[in-house]
Amino acid sequence: MVKQEDRIPAGYRPYRPRFGGLAEQGGVRFAAWSSAASRLWVSIFDEQGNREVDRLELMREGEGVHALFVAGLAAGTRYGFRADGDYAPEQGLWFDPDKLLVDPYAVEIDRPYAYDDRLAARRGEATDTAPLLPKAIAADLPKPVPLVPPLFQPGGLIYEVPVRAFTMLHPDIPKRQRGTIAALAHPAIVEHLKKLGVGAVELMPVTASIDERHLPPLGLHNAWGYNPVTFMAPDPRLAPGGLAELRQTVATLREAGIGVVLDLVFNHTGESDRLGPTLSLRGLDSRAYYRHAPDGRLINDTGTGNTVGCDHPVVLEMVLDTLRHFVCHAGVDGFRFDLAPILGRVEGRFDAAAPLLRAIRDDPVLGDRVLIAEPWDIGPDGYQLGNFPPSFLEWNDKYRDDVRRFWRGDRGMIGALATRLAGSSDVFAKAGQRTSRTVNFIAAHDGMTLADIAAYEHKHNEANGEQNRDGHDENLSWNNGVEGETGDAAIAKARFGDQCALLATLFASRGTIMLSAGDEFGRTQKGNNNAYAQDNEITWLDWNGRDQALEQFTVSLAAIRRAAPALSDTRFLTGEPPAGSEISDVAWLTETGEPLDGAGWHHPERHRLVMVLGGSGDEDCRLAVVINGDRRKCVFTLPDREGFRWETPTGAANLSRPVLGRTVIFMIERRAGQASR
Repeated sequence: MVKQEDRIPAGYRPYRPRFGGLAEQGGVRFAAWSSAASRLWVSIFDEQGNREVDRLELMREGEGVHALFVAGLAAGTRYGFRADGDYAPEQGLWFDPDKLLVDPYAVEIDRPYAYDDRLAARRGEATDTAPLLPKAIAADLPKPVPLVPPLFQPGGLIYEVPVRAFTMLHPDIPKRQRGTIAALAHPAIVEHLKKLGVGAVELMPVTASIDERHLPPLGLHNAWGYNPVTFMAPDPRLAPGGLAELRQTVATLREAGIGVVLDLVFNHTGESDRLGPTLSLRGLDSRAYYRHAPDGRLINDTGTGNTVGCDHPVVLEMVLDTLRHFVCHAGVDGFRFDLAPILGRVEGRFDAAAPLLRAIRDDPVLGDRVLIAEPWDIGPDGYQLGNFPPSFLEWNDKYRDDVRRFWRGDRGMIGALATRLAGSSDVFAKAGQRTSRTVNFIAAHDGMTLADIAAYEHKHNEANGEQNRDGHDENLSWNNGVEGETGDAAIAKARFGDQCALLATLFASRGTIMLSAGDEFGRTQKGNNNAYAQDNEITWLDWNGRDQALEQFTVSLAAIRRAAPALSDTRFLTGEPPAGSEISDVAWLTETGEPLDGAGWHHPERHRLVMVLGGSGDEDCRLAVVINGDRRKCVFTLPDREGFRWETPTGAANLSRPVLGRTVIFMIERRAGQASR
C-alpha cells in the first residue's frame, strides 16, 4: 500500500487550494481572485439556495486576493460571489453587482446550469440574476484517496464514453440510475468493458456546463458537455451524488483493472463571446481569465467565442488545482485535454515548454498521470500534432485520416498505412524519442461513427437546426452504393465487412488505441457528424439493437491484442532484430511473401500488405497481420521458418485458401507440435 505521505512532499497541500468556499473549524473561509474589481462580496443563500439571506464584503489581502472568514457557517452553505468595478465590455470589463457569479473553485453546485437571455443582459438592463444560477456549496473536502500509480499504461485500449448517452437505454441498469456516472459501475457495464480489454475509460466532460445560447430556441441541449462553466464541480445531471459518486465509480472500475481518464476543457467557458452570459470568470476579472486583443476584443482561438488565458499565473494555478482535486479526491488515472494547444499558448503562440505544460509534468501529484492532448485549435499555428512534451500522448488525426483513405480505396496509400500501423514515426520520432506517443483512433465523438463511415458519403446534420451547414464537409467516408439505410443484403454485408476491417486495423496498430463507445457493435448517428446537440436517440447507444456479431468480432480482436504484446508495444520499429532475438522486429511483405521494394511501396494501385512483427509471445514467435484492401480475393503466402507453423488465433489454419477482399486476418506463429491457445 502506497501511503499518501510517501507521495506528497512535506508541506505540499494540493487538495487545499487558496480559493473557494472551504469549511474550517468554526466557520467557512471564502476567497476569490480579481485584480481589477473595486469590491467583491459573498452572497449567502438559504438551505434551498433560493433566497439571499446575507451579503458580506470580502477583504483585500493583497495581490488580487479577496477573502473573508465567516464564523458560524458550515459545509453545505449555499453561496455565490458578486463584483463591482468599471463596466466597459469593449475593453474587457464586465463588472456588475447584479450578476451573481458562481465560484470558479466550487467543487459542488446545487443545480444544473440553464441558459437564460437575462444572464447576458448589459449592466442596468436586468434584475438580479441569482434566481437564474446554481449556487456553490461550501465544501469540507474529503480525505484524499491513496495516490497509487495509474492503472493505464501507453499501448493499452482507451474507451471514449459519453456518460449520459452510454447508459440511457441500457436494459440492465435501473432507470433512476441511467445517464449517470454511477451507472458506469454497474456489473453489466464493467463486464462489457472487461470483455473488450479496456485499459481506461475516457469520460467525456462530466463537469458543470451550460447550453450554447442558440440551442434552447431550437429545443436542443448540449449532449457532450464541451461548454464548461465551473471546472471542478461535477454536473448534477451526470453526478447527482456529486464528487462522491465519481470517487466511488472510479474505485469500482479500478477494482476491475480499469482506469479512468477525465476529458477536461480548459480552453474556453460557456460565457462565450461578447454577447454571451456573465456566469463566473467574466464577472470576476475577464481581462485576466480570458485572452483579449489590444483593442479589448475577446480572442477566439477555440471557435466558441472566448479563450482561457492559460499563461496567466492565476489561471495556471486554477488548472493545477483542478487536476490535483480530481486526482486526490477521486483517484483518476489522468486527463485528456480538449484543444490542448491553448494550454501551451504564451502570448498567443504555442510553446511546448509553456509554464502550464511544464508545471503539470513537474508536479509531484500530476507528473505520473496519464496526459492526453488533442493537439489542435483554430488559432495561429494551432495544429501541433507531435509537438507536445514527451509525457503527453496525442490524438493522431493523421492515423484516422490515412486509415479511412486506405479502406475507402484511395490510390497510393500503402506507405501511409504502414507508417500508421507502426506508430507514426514520421510524427513522433523527434529529438531522439524512441517510443510513440500516438493515440490511434478511427472514430471519436467528433465526427461520424465507425459504422456511418461505411454507410454515408455525406454528413446529415439537419437535426441540428443549422441547415446542415455545421460539421466537417469531408469525412473520408463512403456508402457502398446507397446513402444511409438500405434493405439490400449485399450492401449490408459489404458494410459489415468494412466495419470489421476498420476495427481490425485499429487493434492491429502499434501503440495506444482508442475506441469510441458503441463502435464495437455498430452504433449509428444516421450520418450526423456533429451530434453535440442531440441528447436523444441519435446519440444514445441502442443496447438492445446492437450488432452482436460485430461485438463478438471486436471481443476476439481484443483477445488477439492481449496475446500479442508486439501490438501494444510503443517502441519504434527498426526492421532489425532486437537484442536477444534472431528475427527482425518487423518485415513488410507483399501477398507473395516477398519484401516490398521501392516500386511496391509507391505503386498507386497496391492495396495489399503483410506486416510481420517479431517478438510476439513466447519463444520469439511472430505475428502476421494480413491486409487485403482489394475487393478481389487473393492467396497470401507467409514466410516459413523451420520448426514453426502459422495458425489463426482460434486454431490451426493457413493462407492457402483465398483471402476475401477488403479484410484483415491475424496469423500467429507457433512452434511445430505446440498446442494452440
